[in-house]
Amino acid sequence: MPTEDAKNSKVIIERPDHNISRSRISPNALKVLYRLHNAGYQAFLVGGGVRDLLLGLEPKDFDIATDASPEQVNDLFRNARMIGRRFKLVHVRFGREIIEVATFRAQQADEDHPELSLDDSGRILRDNVYGTLEEDAFRRDFTVNALYYNIADFSVVDHVAGVPDLDKGLLRLIGDPETRYREDPVRMLRAVRFAAKLGFRIEKTTAAPIAELAPLLRDIPPARLFEEILKLFLAGKAVDTWEQLRDYGLMQELFPLTEKAFQRDPDSGGQAFVARALKNTDERISDDKPVSPFFLFAAFLWDPVQQQVAELEKSGCKPAEALHIAADEVTSRQQQFVALPKRFAVPMREVWQLQSRFRFKSGKRALSLLGHPRFRAAYDFMLLRAEVGEVDLETAQFWTDVQVVDGPKQREMLSAPSGSDGGSKGGGRRRGGRSRRRGGRGGKGNND
Repeated sequence: MPTEDAKNSKVIIERPDHNISRSRISPNALKVLYRLHNAGYQAFLVGGGVRDLLLGLEPKDFDIATDASPEQVNDLFRNARMIGRRFKLVHVRFGREIIEVATFRAQQADEDHPELSLDDSGRILRDNVYGTLEEDAFRRDFTVNALYYNIADFSVVDHVAGVPDLDKGLLRLIGDPETRYREDPVRMLRAVRFAAKLGFRIEKTTAAPIAELAPLLRDIPPARLFEEILKLFLAGKAVDTWEQLRDYGLMQELFPLTEKAFQRDPDSGGQAFVARALKNTDERISDDKPVSPFFLFAAFLWDPVQQQVAELEKSGCKPAEALHIAADEVTSRQQQFVALPKRFAVPMREVWQLQSRFRFKSGKRALSLLGHPRFRAAYDFMLLRAEVGEVDLETAQFWTDVQVVDGPKQREMLSAPSGSDGGSKGGGRRRGGRSRRRGGRGGKGNND
């Protein structure tokens, strides 16, 4: 049965009373835990790994907490290196697997401490003040992430009532929510991510300040937010994550151009398109198929690009030029909020540019499109557009069929006269007064 330490109210769940088995822990994490323990240091598996093991899930990462300093940890392992300025950590590398080791941090230090630095809003810029296991527990974000598996006796240590919250399916911040969000605004994104991933409810007081404090995300470096986007949308719960981000006003801070486009033209079909793209992402992850960040960003920013193209065409810009300008402007403006590395920005733009070429079903243009290195991603994107009515189903079916026939039949299909350009339906999205003829040529300004 769980025992309670009367001195500090911590609960210790002995080995017979929990379901964590060493057979489910990474052998490399066990090596690190045992080496620290045998060297005389405290060593605990901590965080999401313990949480997931208790829930019967397969952890993605195994993090370790210890009373050894980063320098002491680094000296114990030849395959280790210290990283970080904001928080010093040690990464112990075993091939492609990295075990992260953190020293217990103090719960609160004097603001004049040389290793503690906050900005004017209360955001932590640097914190390398070390403390005890109990202090470390209260410094963690959510109660269910502050559970410690002790390699010394295989017990689980709970200082913050994380196990009861785990049993209730409740996500609760440790401490005052507003203060904790100000320390690190990314915690608002983590709240949504864990709630969606685990199917948990965000506890009422934990959820209450999020909408008001969402603008604090503007102070987070765009490159860090890119990494958070990947965690949010590539965990197999993209649809639920997106809906919660919108409900809490967080999507406005991550993709403001997209949210503005939705508000400007709520009947455009843009929301349905993004929802379908995210559902497709979840399905691919469930099927263990790859998903690239550029495809996600292409979907999120498609509506802003479309609206910008329409405005440029109204002012007399040719469709191909309008798309080029719109893609440049939307990509550049988005980078101010969430950075998109060039290796993803370039293929994202290629997917957009290729959409207009699906209307050509014969001749050299059709052949070159089929052989384009970005054809498959562009084709998948076009299929999603067809599902929400942006592209006619005949065109979508043609490009589906042409990929599966043998060589002679494929050449026959691509050389046959196509009667009309096919392409996107003019009625796929309402674009204030745009003609059916223009939509029939490829639509939405994505013409060559």
